[in-house]
Amino acid sequence: MSDQLHNHIADVAGISVGHAGCETLVSGVTALVFVQPAVGAVAILGGAPAGRDTECLAADRLVDQVDAIVLSGGSGFGLDAATGVQAWLREQGRGLAVGTAKVPIVPQAICFDLLNGGDKEWGRFPPYRELGYAAAIDASATNTSIGSVGGGLGATTVNFKGGIGSASARTSYGGTVAAMILVNALGSATVGDGPHFWAGPFEEKAEFGGHGPAPVVSARDRHLIWKGGPTGATGDAPDTPPHATTIGVIATDLAMTKPQAQRLAIAAHDGFARALRLTHALFDGDMLFAISTGVKSLPPGPSAQIELGGIAADCVARAIARGIFEASRPGPRYTGPQTYAEMYPRPSSE
Repeated sequence: MSDQLHNHIADVAGISVGHAGCETLVSGVTALVFVQPAVGAVAILGGAPAGRDTECLAADRLVDQVDAIVLSGGSGFGLDAATGVQAWLREQGRGLAVGTAKVPIVPQAICFDLLNGGDKEWGRFPPYRELGYAAAIDASATNTSIGSVGGGLGATTVNFKGGIGSASARTSYGGTVAAMILVNALGSATVGDGPHFWAGPFEEKAEFGGHGPAPVVSARDRHLIWKGGPTGATGDAPDTPPHATTIGVIATDLAMTKPQAQRLAIAAHDGFARALRLTHALFDGDMLFAISTGVKSLPPGPSAQIELGGIAADCVARAIARGIFEASRPGPRYTGPQTYAEMYPRPSSE
C-alpha cells in the first residue's frame, strides 16, 4: 500500500480482504487473507460466542501464526465458511506443515443473522462453505468495500441496519493499526435515534457524517434498548431471545508476539464500549481477533504498546460507526430495521 491511508484494514501491509454474499439468503462471508502467515490472538468478551479454531490462538498453544480470519453470518451454520477459505488456501499450497501435509489455519467468528427475512431453507447443507471460498477468491489488498457486504450483508442493530465497518490510523512512531468490525449489535450505535453516534468524539474527517459528539445526552437517550428487550424493539416480542454479535479484527503491521497480540485484542475491545450501548452482554458473542503481519519492528518498552492499544480501541469505535453509516438495504427479502442513510440521507454532493 502507499503511504496514504484509505481508512481501511487493507492499509495494514500484508492483508487482503474479500467478500461474498447472497441477497436471497441475506447473509454472507468476509475473509481476511494474509500474504504471509501472521501472528494471531483473540479476546472473547461476549456471553454467547461461537467460533472456530479460537483455542489455538491462546498464548500457550503450539500454533503461533494463522493464514486467514473469517467473519461470517449464519450463526453456527456459518462456521462452514472457514472450510471454504481453507480449501482455497490449500489450493495455493498454504498451511502449517505437518510432515508432508499442510493445514491452513483459519480461525473464524460468526454472527446471528437468521431472522432478517432471508431464505434460510437451504436444504441439507448450508451455503457458507461456497461463500467462504468465493470470499477468498475475492480477496485483494485494494478491496476497501464496507457497509452491507460480505459477513455484514444481513447484520442489524436494535434500531438501524448493521454492516461491515473499517478504520485505520498511524502511531506516533509510524506503525499502522486498523480495525474491521462486523456490526450486528445487541443495542445501538447511535445516541437515541441519531444522527449522532456514540463514537462521535472519535470521528475523523466526517467519516460517518460529521455530526460530531451529541451536544446533550438526555435521560431518554441513555434509556437501554436492545433486541428482544422490554421495549419490544425491532418488532420483537418482549423478552424474545436476542440475536446479536459484534465481531471483528484489529490488525497492525508491527511485529508482535502472541501475548502482545492478546493484550492488543483486549485493549481494542474498549472500542466496543465507546461505540455501542449495549455490548459484551449475556447473548452477545462479541469477539475480537488481533493480527500482526510483522512488516515493521515494534519499538522497545511499554509506551509503544500502550499507545498502540489506545489507538486500536479508537479505530474499533470508528469502524463500528462506519459500518452503520455505510450500510444499505440488502435486497427485497430483508425485513430488518431501516438503514441510517434512509433516516439521514447524505447531501447529494457526496
